[in-house]
Amino acid sequence: MSAPRLTVAGLGGDSGKTLVSLGILLLAQQRGLDVRAFKKGPDYIDAAWLRWAAGHPARNLDTYMMGFETPVASFAAHATTAGLNVIEGNRGLFDGSDPGGTHSTAELAKVIRSPIILVLTATKVTRTAAAFVVGCQYLDPKIKISGVVLNKVATLRQEGVLREAIESASGVPVVGVLPRAGGEALLPGRHLGLVTPEEHPQIDELRENLISLVAGNLDLDHLLDIALSAPGLPPVTPSPAPVYPSSAPPLRIAYLSDSAFTFYYPENIEALAAGGAELIPLSALTAPEIPDAIDALYIGGGFPETHGATLAANKPFHASVRARAAAGLPIYAECGGLMLLSRAIHWNGERHEMAGVLPFEVEVRNRPQGHGYADLTVDASNPFFPVGAVLHGHEFHYSRVVPSADLPPTACKVTRGTGCYRKRDGATIGKVWASYTHLHALATPEWGAGFLAAAARHRLSPA
Repeated sequence: MSAPRLTVAGLGGDSGKTLVSLGILLLAQQRGLDVRAFKKGPDYIDAAWLRWAAGHPARNLDTYMMGFETPVASFAAHATTAGLNVIEGNRGLFDGSDPGGTHSTAELAKVIRSPIILVLTATKVTRTAAAFVVGCQYLDPKIKISGVVLNKVATLRQEGVLREAIESASGVPVVGVLPRAGGEALLPGRHLGLVTPEEHPQIDELRENLISLVAGNLDLDHLLDIALSAPGLPPVTPSPAPVYPSSAPPLRIAYLSDSAFTFYYPENIEALAAGGAELIPLSALTAPEIPDAIDALYIGGGFPETHGATLAANKPFHASVRARAAAGLPIYAECGGLMLLSRAIHWNGERHEMAGVLPFEVEVRNRPQGHGYADLTVDASNPFFPVGAVLHGHEFHYSRVVPSADLPPTACKVTRGTGCYRKRDGATIGKVWASYTHLHALATPEWGAGFLAAAARHRLSPA
């Protein structure tokens, strides 16, 4: 299979990978090309921006959670063969789960046979930048660094010195030069990363502003030539499609979808739909209640803290969530969903009352309270997973459960990561599951099957 592609990598976080990836997608789209976007690693916010630019769902490719064959199969299933595919890396090029760089952007680029565009921050540096490129080439000769984009270049003179030093030392062409100012103002950041597209204050003007920044500064023709040079994808044996339980009439599953709750992998929604479920989006900000005729509720992650006052004001919705939970409705909540189900969120000196399904409060702190991959072993009865199941996911949260004596039981032992409390995750009350760990349906096929089974059981026996 031929799929023109580029992997955009950097030397570390905040190097400009997202800005460059968006710029390439927008310029290619402006030229009339069909574009698709992918994000290496477990990430919601960068993937949301890639989706915004490409106009199609951005698929996450993660070898730690999924193994090495599933990301290749996912890329092959969703890549365009006639346009351009952009894979945005994460962290530094060789940063993985161990000192050997296992599960890094470099390893992903090798298994999908993708040329790499390396983004270098040029602040207060000239010829030393060439050492970075040569060092990356030397560290792993099996990768193919095919182009360099210089970010935050101050002057034309600096650009000239950088370009000559890099190209003469490494043989890698400079295919883009972005000025020092611009990117941060267009894509502002905060805790957890960039502001989401749903909360960006100038989203209507952003597309043209980004195109203005990168037009003439990224050599799209050269980038397209590099993408077309990518070899055919390696043959893969697709995993058997999971067989999900189905029912007639279809199960009705509501999920919160608004600017406070945006963290959903498209594969998770698709897994529920594959079982014949009807997905019903709701807004926790404006909906007066949970509809009567639903069989389960899905609450993904997001930023409930930045919407604390608005969420707290919607008391009828909170009362509805409490009532439905008490009546036995299966509710699956991750991270931001856990926060919504708590009694209250503390942030920036304010306390915002939440749904009160869980008997604890959460506080948002100034530093991450959990960050990275998470491995869980299910060791207690719960509504969604069989005892003995091993779950591979990830967590990234600044909030934590406020310690108290009144903590609900949990269903999982945390063997890697932080979890809710006491190295445990998956707080359970009745048919409610609330965790800080995010799961991906391709990495954990049990997730879709367990969710649909819980919904089907509730339909047969609502109490």
